[in-house]
Amino acid sequence: MTQVLVPIACLGVAALVSACASYHALPLPRRPDLAPDLAALVRVLPPSEAGSQPQTIDPAKPLEIDQIGLLAILNDPDLRSERGEMDVARAGLIQASLLPNPSSSLGYAALLGGPGTTAAYMASLSQDVASIVTYQPRNEAARAHVDQVNADLLWREWQVAQKARLLAFDLYWTDRSVELNRHELDLISEEAARVQAATSAGNLDITALAPLLAAKAAAEQALASLNLKRLKNWQALDALLGLMPGARFAISQPAEPPLPNDLETLIEGLPDHRPDLVALQLGYHSADANVRAAILGQFPAFVLGGTWNSDTTNVKSAGPNITFDLPIFNRNQGQIAQTRATRLLLREQYQSRLDSAIADIHGLVAQAARLSEDLVQARQAAASAESLAQAARAAYRQGNLDQRSLTDYLTTALQRQLEIVSLERSLGEDRITLAVELGLGLPQARLSPPDRMTSQ
Repeated sequence: MTQVLVPIACLGVAALVSACASYHALPLPRRPDLAPDLAALVRVLPPSEAGSQPQTIDPAKPLEIDQIGLLAILNDPDLRSERGEMDVARAGLIQASLLPNPSSSLGYAALLGGPGTTAAYMASLSQDVASIVTYQPRNEAARAHVDQVNADLLWREWQVAQKARLLAFDLYWTDRSVELNRHELDLISEEAARVQAATSAGNLDITALAPLLAAKAAAEQALASLNLKRLKNWQALDALLGLMPGARFAISQPAEPPLPNDLETLIEGLPDHRPDLVALQLGYHSADANVRAAILGQFPAFVLGGTWNSDTTNVKSAGPNITFDLPIFNRNQGQIAQTRATRLLLREQYQSRLDSAIADIHGLVAQAARLSEDLVQARQAAASAESLAQAARAAYRQGNLDQRSLTDYLTTALQRQLEIVSLERSLGEDRITLAVELGLGLPQARLSPPDRMTSQ
């Protein structure tokens, strides 16, 4: 018998060793992985539909804000952890789908003396039955968690794309504001120089110069603030795209997103297509499965197996072996209470997020309507101011208007244009945000950033 057991034990050990994972070093990087320009970024978009071809974003052309959002998804350094988070969730699913190994034991006792005639042998095999009872809900909870992580990551991609789109949108209109402010500053500076020359010659009182100097200082401060804001936005956008600070590229004029016509239908379907709400639902389903697993966990620890024995008198016996806990003190009450509390918490979080999302949508719609009305009035006022400025130019050429009055008309027209730019920026930002709140305009599946690690 010994000659049989030893080879079996050796084979078992060899099988266990061959199935073990091996260690491979994964050193940390010591240098940044930032691209110097757009051409060095990942720019290939995966096919949106089966059978379609991947698309490549051309860095030589001015980029649309939607393209910038997609580039941010593909290259944002913070999103590179997506692969690791999904791997962790999948590893949890693998762990939940495995049953505990059966337990086996072998025994041998050599005959050293006494009335016996042979050595004694013992073999047993047992399996934990309680883990089988809770297998299905545990596996279901792990699968729901994987789907939850996937939906959470999609929502995170949407948030990154949204931030990049808003930054690009703001940069475009900030450039327009800088141009108008610089033009206004040039007009005021020219008029201030003329008035200063006239006061130096004694042709004007010095009090005529003070309002112009104050207006010039205000215009310089406004221009400096815009330039600083533009610099900060470029730095933030470069960081989202994984670019070196200081990288610049052309942004095309953003199209004004229209308001959806079927707003109420979109709101009703919000829980089905907005990733954060889907993720919360999946988290709730996972928690609900954990509740069922905890309730089934009241089933006492139960180990079923069999044994075979041979004693020193060569008497052989075999039979079942049952081991179980007596549920006197611990009936899994703590785990049941914890899983029920977690499920209730996730339910309340989902309700809160849904309420907040719908309130935000209605608020954005109301703001967009208000801004649209203000924009109509601002355009009418700008057209009137431009008409007066044209008339002032004609009067100045004919000698019927002085330079100071002409400057006032021109700066008023520029201020009206700046008001339009500000309203268009605000309206566009609200509509872009509304599209994301409604779950529109962005990929419905994750655009996983490529794995840039060279070894694993």
